[in-house]
Amino acid sequence: MSSLTPIERSEQLASLPAGPVEPLEVSSFRLTDPARHLALQDATGRLIARCSLWQARDAHGAPAAAGLIGHYAALDAEAGAELLEHALDWHRAEGRDRVIGPMDGSTWHRYRLLTERGTEPTFFMEPDNPDDWPGHFTGAGFAPLATYFSALNADLTRRDPRSQGRRAELERDGITLRTIDIKRFDAELAAIHELSLVAFARNLLYSPIGLEAFIASYTPIRPHLVPELVLLAERDGHLVGFIFGIPDLAESARGEPVRTAIVKSMAVHPACGGNGLGGLLMDACQQAARKLGFERAVHALMHETNRSRSISAHYGTTIRRYTLYEKSLG
Repeated sequence: MSSLTPIERSEQLASLPAGPVEPLEVSSFRLTDPARHLALQDATGRLIARCSLWQARDAHGAPAAAGLIGHYAALDAEAGAELLEHALDWHRAEGRDRVIGPMDGSTWHRYRLLTERGTEPTFFMEPDNPDDWPGHFTGAGFAPLATYFSALNADLTRRDPRSQGRRAELERDGITLRTIDIKRFDAELAAIHELSLVAFARNLLYSPIGLEAFIASYTPIRPHLVPELVLLAERDGHLVGFIFGIPDLAESARGEPVRTAIVKSMAVHPACGGNGLGGLLMDACQQAARKLGFERAVHALMHETNRSRSISAHYGTTIRRYTLYEKSLG
């Protein structure tokens, strides 16, 4: 016997009793601002499944009547099936004709499920989930909407032979590279935010994010940044490209030496597309990592059809795959 609790205010989360599934952190509720949070409890009041619900507002490639399911967690397939049924019923009642998940409100927050684990341990800030969760979604009638992958370059001595010539050509065109200035962190992030809004605008399910929320999402990793791994490409004082790398702190958490750098994100202004800037940024970031003593680099969470895949393919092999799901309510 289970019971469902609809939650509309973050303050209500704090009163949920702990169970086999941990309650959602109130900060996550506030940051992503869901329309509703569902908590499934067993007969003893223990939390056994939870999720949050949104309308997919301004999401590129999504119909206006699309809904989202995120903040997903479930003890087992039975609890997951019951929770997803309630979530789909709510979206149906709200007039949605398609539901996408898992996605915590937008692609700026956590989304998709790890579906092919591979043999490499998880890396820092990588989304992880129990291996049975994808089956919860497919069992509820969801089908893959998009697939993503992470790749590993296990040999940082490998260079792109075109980089030296590209750098010279780009410098003649007025484009130069520099490292991020940590002392001006918020100002640097403001420029990265402005470029990201343009560079990612055509990405699947992209929606804009405000500067304050963008900065808030990066603030927790500020103490862990290594400036040499965050490169900015500028022309006439304007940011036209960036690559954001960070040490794999999951290795140190496991008691291992930190020998892997993670390429978390990369963007190039559309006006500079096709001029080799993305390839140069990747090569420069990896060589900076090598000089710092790193031995490997993970190219994290790339869409299967993204241009970054062809750049990554020069160096890396796929170590992990992830899936985002959808279900039609028509």
